[in-house]
Amino acid sequence: MERTTCLVVGGGPAGMVLGLLLARGGVEVTVLEKHGDFLRDFRGDTVHASTLNLLDELGLGPAFEQVPHQDVDKIEALLDGGAKATIADLSRLPGPNKRIAMVPQWDFLDLLADAGKLEPTFALRMNTEVTAITRSGNRVTGVKYRDRVDGHEGEIVADLVVAADGRSSILRAAVELPVYSFGAPMDVWWFRLPRNESDPVKGGGGRFSAGSGLVLIPRGEYFQCAFLIRKGTDEAVRAEGVEKFRERVVTLVPWLADRVEHIRTIDDPKLLDVKLDRLRHWHVDGLLCIGDAAHAMSPVGGVGINLAVQDAVAAATVLARPLRDGRVTTATLAKVRGRRLFPTVVIQTMQRVIHRLFLGRKLNSTATVSSTGTPFMLRVAQKLPFLQAVPAYMIAIGPRPEHAPDFARRAPQTIARS
Repeated sequence: MERTTCLVVGGGPAGMVLGLLLARGGVEVTVLEKHGDFLRDFRGDTVHASTLNLLDELGLGPAFEQVPHQDVDKIEALLDGGAKATIADLSRLPGPNKRIAMVPQWDFLDLLADAGKLEPTFALRMNTEVTAITRSGNRVTGVKYRDRVDGHEGEIVADLVVAADGRSSILRAAVELPVYSFGAPMDVWWFRLPRNESDPVKGGGGRFSAGSGLVLIPRGEYFQCAFLIRKGTDEAVRAEGVEKFRERVVTLVPWLADRVEHIRTIDDPKLLDVKLDRLRHWHVDGLLCIGDAAHAMSPVGGVGINLAVQDAVAAATVLARPLRDGRVTTATLAKVRGRRLFPTVVIQTMQRVIHRLFLGRKLNSTATVSSTGTPFMLRVAQKLPFLQAVPAYMIAIGPRPEHAPDFARRAPQTIARS
């Protein structure tokens, strides 16, 4: 039987940031990731301004700049005739990072892993799949796992187990924490299309009409495309075939007509089952949920990674000393939720309003692109550009941004990439 002080399940942004910060705080921490690497497509690839500020505080800013990425300083809507309207102007943000960086998530996670390896109390174990939790009475004491390479099974005991394993968290399900589920009017198809430097969209852009929508996220030589469909219509839309789908894409964004043949089959788009929910309590004795395991976010605004990272910073700030001293109680764990509940509720409430008043109506509408007018608030924001700072702040920074605790801060450094 193995033992560690803090066991983090899930090597995504929340788990890796928490592991790094706790290790810098002198806590023995082990991060378990069930895959052999971080190379999975169509994961969230936005590193927001608040996360960039955090990387600077951790001394990782220079290392991040060495990772291939693309900066976005505006979020735009595509209008009729090829015109654009700015939804969020990130250049109006406070602080040094007035941008969102588009970076493959695997590169971001590799950077965090390389930084963690410099800490003597940090361990990252890949290909390690959690199969069950272990208990002593009502307290969670650790997990059982299986090595996905050789099939070896084992058990790890920990003072605290942290569920950072996403919206389908096996740990969250095992302890049966009650959840508020808010529903969503849409699902998302993810796919890629080639990108040209001459394309009119430089930052992120979106278009909505006639029961569907398309968001274009620039990623170097290609767009990561999010095609929005009405909730539960995946099979029906696929049954229409690839030619009909290509027509839908071109109807929304006509200048993509010269490249939609890159959608080879109707199976190319990958389905994201959109969920919006929040646990009523984020912990039981011995276990804490953070990130998507605590609150599954809608893709609206691309804020899921940002919130997950903020959860991790808050958790490290609250838990580092109690973990070192061996005195983590349920009251200690409740402080993490207490600190992060307000920004979570604010962002989810905004997403619910957008779902109800905009996306739900658009996805259930029969109006064509040419007959849809520019929303009133968007017209106002073009006449009063300073208003574009409000959505920019809510998306790129968010309410109550977290900052690195003193014990985790370092001078700017480069990191040798493994």
